[in-house]
Amino acid sequence: MPTPAQAPNRWLVAAACTLLQLCLGTVYAWSYFQPLLVEQFRWSNTATSWAFSLNICCLGLSAAWGGVNLGRMGPRKLAVMGGILFAAGYALAAAALAVESLPLFYLGYGAVSGIGIGLGYVTPMATVIKWFPDRRGQLTGIVAMGFGLGAFVLSVLLAPVLMHLFSADLTYVFAALGAILGSVAIGSAALLKNPPDGHIPPGFVATTRKATESEGPYARAEREADLPIGDYLLAGQYAIMWFIFFLNITAGISIISFLSPLYQDIWRLGDPSLERSVLAGYGATLIAVSSLFNGFGRIFWGALSERLGRLNTFRVLFATQLVVFGLLMTEHSPWMFAIFVCYVLSCFGGGFAIMPSMVSDVYGTQRMARLYGVILTAWSAAGVAGPLMVASIKDSYPDRAIIYAFLLNILVLGVAFTFSFLVNDERFVPRRILLKVFAKQDVAT
Repeated sequence: MPTPAQAPNRWLVAAACTLLQLCLGTVYAWSYFQPLLVEQFRWSNTATSWAFSLNICCLGLSAAWGGVNLGRMGPRKLAVMGGILFAAGYALAAAALAVESLPLFYLGYGAVSGIGIGLGYVTPMATVIKWFPDRRGQLTGIVAMGFGLGAFVLSVLLAPVLMHLFSADLTYVFAALGAILGSVAIGSAALLKNPPDGHIPPGFVATTRKATESEGPYARAEREADLPIGDYLLAGQYAIMWFIFFLNITAGISIISFLSPLYQDIWRLGDPSLERSVLAGYGATLIAVSSLFNGFGRIFWGALSERLGRLNTFRVLFATQLVVFGLLMTEHSPWMFAIFVCYVLSCFGGGFAIMPSMVSDVYGTQRMARLYGVILTAWSAAGVAGPLMVASIKDSYPDRAIIYAFLLNILVLGVAFTFSFLVNDERFVPRRILLKVFAKQDVAT
């Protein structure tokens, strides 16, 4: 086993994980391009939104596959493969815009790029938990923060510069984004590696780690039980975790997918005389600012989950968002609208910081990559449901889209809050694990 001096610096690995996530997270700046694509190519909101939905759908599915195969392939190989596909997707998207082909754009930006993001996304999360068993919530929050800040980097730095440099020609803009982001993503992925066997951070004693509320009466048995992965995937407990994750993502991603157009609508209601360029600037600014909350919210909520427990923190996310979406339904001030949206996106990001640690707490570190990878299919489903829901409402009810979209999200979050109380219900824990627990209790008595 390598000595501590020979072992790689775990903070360097964490930095590479975060930088990789930053590149991949630029997908959340989609609403920057949504109105431009609709305007320049005369595609409908729903048709254009399918590209983003396909991206998120393929992202979650490929993350599930990557999580299952991470142990066999290793983090570096899987992440580099993801970076290559991510760049290739942008190249195909640029070609699609050059020939004005929406199906090819779906293939490039939607499928190929989405698969690349998924393979790249699951790897840093699983890797950093192995390096930092003493700071799971904090470090998964930091790495997840990188993904949340990707939209800020794209909407404030890269996209405006490239739009100016290439005179708003989206073909060249997408090609340049693929080259720049792909190069950084592949370079960062090459630095990823697992810790040496037996790696234990100085001063860390696993048996003294503070238990969270997610470690209920059956959690230890779940970590110790040697059951097939299928037993967990088909259990009610896992399905409920998947479901509440799906609902939290749906609420947030429905806003992300149309953030710029929705915000422009708010400004237009107050002042119909505003020029389109001014409105676009307001939309880009909110994308940038909200992405900061998306990113830093992952650190905040991840750290808070270490104190409150994973499930209690999820319940706070759901309950407070219910109030905020209710306020958004009647809010006409662009400034208050922006504040509320930023809070929603901090909660959206927080879910991605909490769930990896929650899966690791409940099912054990060794199963984390596979089980968390599969749970990311909730991201796929939400990536289709959320954006298409808002796109359909916006096309059908352009004057009432904001109110209807927020009302649906209130219903979504209300269901999520209710189901969060069922996660540790013994009726939904895999039966074979319960039998093992009861057998141990009988022996003890």
